[in-house]
Amino acid sequence: MYAIIATGGKQYKVAEGDVIRVEKLGVEAGAEVVFDQVLVVSGDEVKVGDPTVAGATVTATAVGDGKAKKVIVYKYKRKTGYHKKNGHRQAYTKVKIEKINA
Repeated sequence: MYAIIATGGKQYKVAEGDVIRVEKLGVEAGAEVVFDQVLVVSGDEVKVGDPTVAGATVTATAVGDGKAKKVIVYKYKRKTGYHKKNGHRQAYTKVKIEKINA
């Protein structure tokens, strides 16, 4: 059984027991998180939402927070001496999928 959920402007295909990284949620480690924007649920039959499946939720537990690898942003314009280097580390929350409620 799997589901496709939407959170943080992205979509994730999840199954029970999966550990995924989502955009930072601002919850403590060990807290329960409920995702209610479920786009597709697959069990005995596939239910596709319009845009979401009514009454379907995905329950997860927050494992912890972290930061992704650094991405270097380098801006350059030739002949003018313009160079600008900047780095960015995106914050994320790691969650473990506990149950898919169709």
